Amino acid sequence: MTNFVDNYCEFPAVLRRPMWRIWHNLLNRFVKDSTVNFMNYGYAGLNGDQPIELEKIDESDRYCIQLYDHVVRSVKLEDKKVLEVGSGRGGGAHYIARYYKPKKYTGVDISSGVIKFCNREYKVPGLSFVEGRAEKIPFDAESYDAVVNVESARCYTNLNTFFREVHRILHPDGHFLFADMIEKSEVEDIRNKLHACGFKTLKETEITQNVAKGLDLDTHRREMLINKKIPRILKSLFEKFAGTKGSTRYESFNNGKFQYWSFVLTKDMAYSF
Repeated sequence: MTNFVDNYCEFPAVLRRPMWRIWHNLLNRFVKDSTVNFMNYGYAGLNGDQPIELEKIDESDRYCIQLYDHVVRSVKLEDKKVLEVGSGRGGGAHYIARYYKPKKYTGVDISSGVIKFCNREYKVPGLSFVEGRAEKIPFDAESYDAVVNVESARCYTNLNTFFREVHRILHPDGHFLFADMIEKSEVEDIRNKLHACGFKTLKETEITQNVAKGLDLDTHRREMLINKKIPRILKSLFEKFAGTKGSTRYESFNNGKFQYWSFVLTKDMAYSF
């Protein structure tokens, strides 16, 4: 299990989905309330960047929220139809639905447990969650204005299939808002895949140091939640998964093994599949 937590991003693609589902189920078993509703590594501003304004109830999740906000802030989502693929425990969907006011926000995830959790916990008009696979998104062509994907794609079996599915369901002028950790040697390959699957890049940003700082500032909260919710025998595994300060994942951002990138993309209508 330790090797899985440290190295799941490097496992063969065919193994990532079942392993991710196992991890989801473990988390659902031990955390049944909304005290843990984000699973991303977070984001903190550098060089005095102004933090976003949040309601008091959202402050405890500030760094995780700031990652979502960074990913979506450059695109107008108000009154739009937005799909999040890999919505996890729904914290990002809940934030965007309340603060950005889309007409419709749908979260899709492979875990039936988290879908039930999200539909039970979050009551916002237009917000819903549906079980489904990233490589076979259960919606019609050209049915959404924007697709959000945060820190999830690295676990998919086939990135090309996923990117083509996003292209399929987006409106002709739709946006793909994509962010993930990527091995340094694979960044150019991701760019090439996105282009080959029908996307034009409007903006790309390396945010590795922002993510590392977010983990640094959020480590105490993450450790407190793990100590409160997780059996002692599994605490070290969950700390690795959470990327707390000193963990293998935390260090991978500082030693250059992994970078973290965000992309704002739009459909290239010259492509068809």
